[in-house]
Amino acid sequence: MKLNVCIVGLGYVGLPLAVEFGKTRNVVGYDISNNRIAELRHGNDKTLEVDSEELKKAKYLTFTNQLDDIKSADLYIVTVPTPIDHHNQPDLSPLINSSKSIGSILKRGDIVVYESTVYPGATEEVCVPILEKESGLLYNQDFFCGYSPERINPGDKEHRVTTIKKVTSGSNDEIAQIVDDLYSEIIQAGTHKAPSIKVAEAAKVIENTQRDLNIALINELSVIFNKMNIDTLDVLEAAGTKWNFLPFRPGLVGGHCIGVDPYYLTYKAESIGYRPEIILAGRKMNDQMSTYVASQLIKRMTNLSVKVFNSRVLIMGLSFKENCPDLRNTKVIDLVNELNSYGCIVDVFDPWVDADEALKEYNLELTRSLKENTYNAIILAVAHDEFKELGKTIKSYIVDGGIIYDLKYILPIKESSMRL
Repeated sequence: MKLNVCIVGLGYVGLPLAVEFGKTRNVVGYDISNNRIAELRHGNDKTLEVDSEELKKAKYLTFTNQLDDIKSADLYIVTVPTPIDHHNQPDLSPLINSSKSIGSILKRGDIVVYESTVYPGATEEVCVPILEKESGLLYNQDFFCGYSPERINPGDKEHRVTTIKKVTSGSNDEIAQIVDDLYSEIIQAGTHKAPSIKVAEAAKVIENTQRDLNIALINELSVIFNKMNIDTLDVLEAAGTKWNFLPFRPGLVGGHCIGVDPYYLTYKAESIGYRPEIILAGRKMNDQMSTYVASQLIKRMTNLSVKVFNSRVLIMGLSFKENCPDLRNTKVIDLVNELNSYGCIVDVFDPWVDADEALKEYNLELTRSLKENTYNAIILAVAHDEFKELGKTIKSYIVDGGIIYDLKYILPIKESSMRL
């Protein structure tokens, strides 16, 4: 079926999808940000997910921020963010607003597919009523819906949108097949057609919940091993010799998925009268790691008679993961704030991150360059390749008696003062 496709939201998820579809069929990429549209029209992508050459290959792709320009679409794919608020509750406002916009131009026979991560039931309980109200049309009679959860891994150049198996679903059997056929055009890894929209929603939200809990376990083990003066990495490498031991590592758990998605599931579970103890315990463990790291550093500084108040601390890395500019829900900022509360003077250095974005999002002014013999302590928070290449050179930035706290096992154990 030669559908005219519109991708709503051109961030880390939407743009790669739009580019792939735009290589073979008419696609309009829609975003409410004027700056984002201007940037993409000039062949630039600040997320670094798509380079200029890939953008050129999408010869049937156009960009717009005008609703009138997407009225002719037959199928809308919604890829807007679904964050959490300060109370760890789902913030569905981007999803609600995009549904209102689509609803205002929806026609008979149109299909709306959601990719944004939500709790099971959100598509049909939240989005569909908005589409019906705004359009005056009836669900599964005049228009239809689907859900195909995004599986983008920002910064990953190996696992791309076309090489990751895609879960698809539709509001009835016919629509489910249309949605599955559409994605099959670009997904080399194949698709999995789920029996319902709710199943597809649930599958997505538990993918990252599972990872979150596994990392929480390893984080708790690292706390235990630290108290026993046992190196966590040594233990994990020894245990990893067993064929079915899962290779997780301790660390700060942020980002738009692992640190967020479990709260969508716990929110829904509590709304139906069940308190998910294990999932919430894992979230609590991971959310408190920044506090733990800061307290461990301060304790070590005190034990070594290194001044704490007005001490100079360098944090290397701000993005939520390595080799990626994405700042969404980074837990490094919690570490910065925690150290500031002890009276430390904290510098943050990250060659991947846009300095203007860091200032806008977190009121944080990044350090542009590093000076030797400057810092009382350095925390290696993100394993960027640039930091790995520095290797032992990192030690030159600390003063005599300074501390290196390696959260990501970037340095050999003898070259760091502390490890998770």
